[in-house]
Amino acid sequence: MSLYAALTSAVSALQAQSTALAAVSQNIANASTTAYKTTEVSFQSLVTGNTSSTKNAAGSVVTSVSQAMALQGQISTTDVETNIAIDGGGFFVVSDALDNTPSAYAYSRNGEFSTDADGYLINSEDMYLLGWQTDEDGTILATNNNDLNSLRIIDVSSITGSAEATSEVTFDLNLPADANVADLYITSFEIYDALGVSHTIEQTWTKTAANTWDMALTDPYLTSDPAVTSGTIAPAAIVVTFDGTGKLASYTTNAFAITAFTTGSADSALTFDMGTIGDADGLTQYSSSTSTPDVEITLIDSDGVRYGQLSGVTISGGGLVTAAFDNGLRQVIYQISIATFSNPEGLTHEDGTIYDENEAAGNYNLQMPGEGNAGTIVPSALELSTTDTSTEFNKMIVAQQAYSSAAQVISTVTDMYDTLISSVR
Repeated sequence: MSLYAALTSAVSALQAQSTALAAVSQNIANASTTAYKTTEVSFQSLVTGNTSSTKNAAGSVVTSVSQAMALQGQISTTDVETNIAIDGGGFFVVSDALDNTPSAYAYSRNGEFSTDADGYLINSEDMYLLGWQTDEDGTILATNNNDLNSLRIIDVSSITGSAEATSEVTFDLNLPADANVADLYITSFEIYDALGVSHTIEQTWTKTAANTWDMALTDPYLTSDPAVTSGTIAPAAIVVTFDGTGKLASYTTNAFAITAFTTGSADSALTFDMGTIGDADGLTQYSSSTSTPDVEITLIDSDGVRYGQLSGVTISGGGLVTAAFDNGLRQVIYQISIATFSNPEGLTHEDGTIYDENEAAGNYNLQMPGEGNAGTIVPSALELSTTDTSTEFNKMIVAQQAYSSAAQVISTVTDMYDTLISSVR
């Protein structure tokens, strides 16, 4: 090997080790960056032509600088319900623009999401999270789930509030067997219409014969203003009978319709759960436990809830984004999609933990969390950086020593050139 070859090899070593040191520096700097993937540098020996079948080494060259996408970072739990981590090989689909253009979409494993002032889920790199819109049961509304055009930027502000109409009223009460025929008693219960407005319906229980009662229902009135009739209930009366042991024997119907709400609400279908025929688990007719016969109410309960404001957002392990309201209702609004690639190392690194697709990575495949190699979503958690500082320090020492050695070779070659020139003179 000539002095020139030695010098060339040393210079290439300086360049290669400079790149290695830069990668180490970047890895250490991102040791605390969410979902950061360690940068790896690959080297290759340079070989010149041969002389007398002996190859003349010409140093080394960096063949690639890539991020180890296959490495899984440690997953750490957080107290933020919109933080999510992927345990597996997939990526979140994100965008830096609100125009919902697939050309603006990118891919990231940074799940440090929070709700911004406009109601969008955005991560610490200002990238908006995308997903499929769903109905209240979590069923995806898109017809082609593997099309980027089926994705929407998750907008929590689109859900401003929610209410739920009452559909069932449960009765657990005792009508006094020692009441006289024609005696009557009044009870009442509260319902909510589809707009979340509270209404009250009264029941008048009239004993018409032994073991037989008429239950007459008043039309609903506003709970806030009993003087205002707010709807119509039908049928307005039913007949309830009991057997000789005080158990429920029959009722003419337990299905009712409430129409013409003055609030503008949609009509409601109402079912009365009065207990099991032949059992004592609802309406009963036993003697009163008081000196004056009266209805004894154990329970009158109804479902439905008032109108409630959005109070928060949660993300499940299945990737369902659920809006929570201050009235206790919860409504699924989006399903997070996971993108996978046949060669994730081939993705183009755009910035931070943001990547873009290209031919080297292969075609994207949109999957549900838990499908194939998409990985699962871990709620209230973040994927930590894959940087191992102790490993990086070892790399730094090796690169530093190699760099110093190459510099020493250059110094030595320089001295040898000086000696050669002196000899010539």
